Amino acid sequence: MSASCAHAQYPPDNRRLKPHRPPTFSEVSIVTPSPSNDANPPLLSDGTPVAISYLRIGVAPHLPAITGRGGARNSALRESYGLSAKQLANLRAATAHAEAIGLPFTRMVTIHWMAAGLALHAMPKATGRFIDLLTKALARHGSPTAWIWVHENRDSKGGHCHLLVHVPAALVAVVMRLQKRWLRRITGQPYRARVILSKPIGGRLGLEKSNPELHAVNLTSSLFYLLKGASDAAALQFDLQPLAAGGRVIGKRCGTSQNIGAKARRKGSML
Repeated sequence: MSASCAHAQYPPDNRRLKPHRPPTFSEVSIVTPSPSNDANPPLLSDGTPVAISYLRIGVAPHLPAITGRGGARNSALRESYGLSAKQLANLRAATAHAEAIGLPFTRMVTIHWMAAGLALHAMPKATGRFIDLLTKALARHGSPTAWIWVHENRDSKGGHCHLLVHVPAALVAVVMRLQKRWLRRITGQPYRARVILSKPIGGRLGLEKSNPELHAVNLTSSLFYLLKGASDAAALQFDLQPLAAGGRVIGKRCGTSQNIGAKARRKGSML
C-alpha cells in the first residue's frame, strides 16, 4: 500500500487527526446493555446527539486508494469484529472521491437498529433499504448523492449504523420529514424516539460551500469516527489510536455508493 493511502493530510499545526474522543465526542447509550444473542432490549428514554467534533481549522483529506470488494467475505452469514485495512482504505478513498465529483458528505446519520427492534442479522438489509429510500427521495428532487456506511455492535447500544451522506442543504427538510416514515416501513413497528440521529457535518447547513476548509476538517473528524472500530492490524497499519471495539457484526460491515466505489475510482483515474 502506498504512503498516500495510509495517511491523510494534516491541519496547519502538522498534528494528525486521530479518532480520539474529545469532550464534544460524547455518544451515550440509548439502550440497555445487549445480551450475547440477537434479543432486543428496551429503548431508554434519554440519549445524546450523534458524535461530531466541530474543529475550526484544517484542510480537506486527500486519501487515494483502490481496493476490491464483493465475494464470499460479504456473505450474509459472515461474522466480523472490526474493519480491515482494505475496508479502511476503501472508505477513505471513497470519501475523497465524493469530494472530487462534487458530492461531499454533508450529514452524519446514526441509526440504532437494535433500539428500533431489529435483530443483529437483519441490520444489513435494513441499512440497504434505508439508503435506497434516501437515494430515491433525493433523485425525485433532481439531486444525486454519495454515501459511505459502517456497522457497529457495541454493548451499550447494540447493532447500529453510522452513515456519511451528501444531502444538499435545500433538501434536508425533505429528508428529515420522510426518514421516520422510512423506518416504520423497514421495521414494521412504530417509530421510537432517538432511533435516528442526523446532524450536519460542521454544525450548520451549507458549510461545504460557505466555508469549505472548515467543512473539510470536520469531515475528516467524522470519517475517523466511522473508522474507530478498526481491527488491531488495520489500526496499526493506519496509525489509528485510541480505538473503540467495533463489535460482532453479521453480514456486510461497511459499504459505499457505486459512484465513489473502487470501480468508479478506477474509471475516474483513467479520464
